[in-house]
Amino acid sequence: MLGLLGFYDELGSRSGRPNGSIHDAVQPVGEPDEMDLVAYLDAGHVLVEVMEGGHDVITGSVHRHSSGCSSLVTDGAWLWRQDFPHYLETHHVSLPETFLEHVRRLNYRMPNITVAQFAPHYDETMPLVGWASAVPWRSTATTLVPEPRAVTSKAQFEATMPAQERARPHGSRGKRRKPRSA
Repeated sequence: MLGLLGFYDELGSRSGRPNGSIHDAVQPVGEPDEMDLVAYLDAGHVLVEVMEGGHDVITGSVHRHSSGCSSLVTDGAWLWRQDFPHYLETHHVSLPETFLEHVRRLNYRMPNITVAQFAPHYDETMPLVGWASAVPWRSTATTLVPEPRAVTSKAQFEATMPAQERARPHGSRGKRRKPRSA
């Protein structure tokens, strides 16, 4: 089974998600190597791409991973949502010690994945994150090699967004509705 990162109650349609409430994971400061950890997570292998938009579930603002936020990413040992690096760099969510040891042992370099060894772990993990009915992932490659992906940094993203757009809550875009007539 794959280790799970960032599958919080607030990011799904049901409670009781594998990582509990995100509010319990928020910390005032991050790990000393947090930027390296974020870069590692950003470099993961994308397994399932989801076309959706989302907002930060704590602040309601858009962020650099809003587009495709619940896409699934892995390093072969751990599975996370594509927006997990945002929560790490912005809210300093706690990380399991075994994950920290794993990434540091790899010197923050995304490993290759041997598909035949990875696939059974993927299959047994998917029901835990609510993807039991998803089309099974399969690759025609025997080994997945990390490919460079253009990932916008938090600073780059924020520099392109007007302040009122970043802080805009999701939903009705902050506009009041006219009352219904009787």
